[in-house]
Amino acid sequence: MMDNRTTRLDEILMAGGPAFTLRLKSSAGEIYADVPAASAPAASAYLRSAGCRHAAVFAEDRVAEDLHYYIYYVFEHPDDTRYLVLRCGVEPGQASFPSLAAEVPALNWQEREIQDWFGLEALGHPNPRRVALHDNWPDVHPLRKDFPIDTVLPPFEGEQHVYRPTLGEGVFQIPVGPVHAGIIEPGHFSFAVAGEPILYLQLRMFYVHKGIEKRFEHLPVPRAVFLAESVSGDSSFSHGTAFCQAVESIGCVEVPEPARRMRTILLELERIYNHVADIGAIVNDVGFVIANAHASRLREEILRINEELTGSRLLRGVVCPGGVRRSWDRGQAGRVLAALDPFEREFNDLTDMIQASDSTRDRLERTGTLHAEQARDLGIIGVAGRASGQDHDVRRDHPYAAYDAVEIQPPVYQEGDVLRRMQVRIDEVRRSLQFIRLAESGLSSGPHRASMPQLPAGEFAIGSVEGWRGEILYWIRTAANNRIARCKVKDPSVNNWPALVEAVQGNIVPDFPVINKSFSLSYSGTDR
Repeated sequence: MMDNRTTRLDEILMAGGPAFTLRLKSSAGEIYADVPAASAPAASAYLRSAGCRHAAVFAEDRVAEDLHYYIYYVFEHPDDTRYLVLRCGVEPGQASFPSLAAEVPALNWQEREIQDWFGLEALGHPNPRRVALHDNWPDVHPLRKDFPIDTVLPPFEGEQHVYRPTLGEGVFQIPVGPVHAGIIEPGHFSFAVAGEPILYLQLRMFYVHKGIEKRFEHLPVPRAVFLAESVSGDSSFSHGTAFCQAVESIGCVEVPEPARRMRTILLELERIYNHVADIGAIVNDVGFVIANAHASRLREEILRINEELTGSRLLRGVVCPGGVRRSWDRGQAGRVLAALDPFEREFNDLTDMIQASDSTRDRLERTGTLHAEQARDLGIIGVAGRASGQDHDVRRDHPYAAYDAVEIQPPVYQEGDVLRRMQVRIDEVRRSLQFIRLAESGLSSGPHRASMPQLPAGEFAIGSVEGWRGEILYWIRTAANNRIARCKVKDPSVNNWPALVEAVQGNIVPDFPVINKSFSLSYSGTDR
């Protein structure tokens, strides 16, 4: 089902007047326009009134090339398959840009990241405290080009973060983390409670920041794929695919049909094994241990399918610019299809068992509610967004791989509680099984990858994927000798962590683990 929605943004830009007349670039996937930094708030307000959504904001250091930093605002519209990117120049002496976070809370963390990484002040930001760099970091800005990656910083001194004090009689603070039991990564949660009800939550991420966006700089493209796969280990194929799609757009490379179908199958397998694991973990947190045991077994079945197809249980080292690294024979594909039928029967048995448990439903329904208005204002995406009325799905809105050949109808609920976040996962697993069968039914012999040319320097493009958590974005600018000059990575968890703060309010402390698990956010994707 081909999608020809490629004119709505042009109409919006033409109606917007001279502020949008200067086009930097237009392609099948993106439109770029220059606007003065001072005009960014008005341009943003106009685009939002026209039905556009802010998908991202990020910065780039181009001082050495043309004496400017640049702020990029990425928008999308439901009636156009392209992204609209507005570029605003910032002179080094100015070193500031107007904040949009007061009107668009979804940009809160992203604007503060720009402040930390580039030293550009977000003027008028409602909470300009550091977010990516902790309070005891020295005054450095690591994504500036004049900051060498091998810089050794002096020992840090002072407190990492000062939390808002708890006030009022009978109000207490409960600190959790940053080191947790189990294998999850560091994150600090500070609860203010009156008895068991949670009054508010303060959270702090970025304890193990890996400097991945800095590491991309000057990496050759083939090696950079493996770095993209390491951003968030449970989404390695999704991140790698988003990176490769940006590279393919720059190189004007069309991925062969068999490779597009193989990518679709692997993306959906990644979605299934993670969703099944989360369904089990959610019910485990309310005491339904036997259901979690069954979910863990089903997850293992999908991991074995992954290994059968690719040699990697977590689908690493598979995707590459131009397609995938290896093909499958008919025997492999047939064994995968044969395994899906018993998996689906057992998955239905699992969900029937969960849904028949009144005590489980009682713990999950109306727990951790994120209202649709809150989700919209915070820019919540993916599973959490769809459970709270947000109808966004990159597979439908910006088709890639073989998704233009299927009808994508993401499950959307309005209640926004833990039960609906689990139900979105259940619905998506069933649809993923359908997508895999459809993709495999048309899988033909043929090349599994296209040859990639040497990429020209100074070109840029977006790659996007609907990972199992939500929208993953990569923006890449190339450097000479087939290398990367700038790679912006946006994992869905960067959008969604603030939703947890809203969802826990008014709930009791013992329900926090299951609320947290229902969002299932990535520390690694945030601490990239």
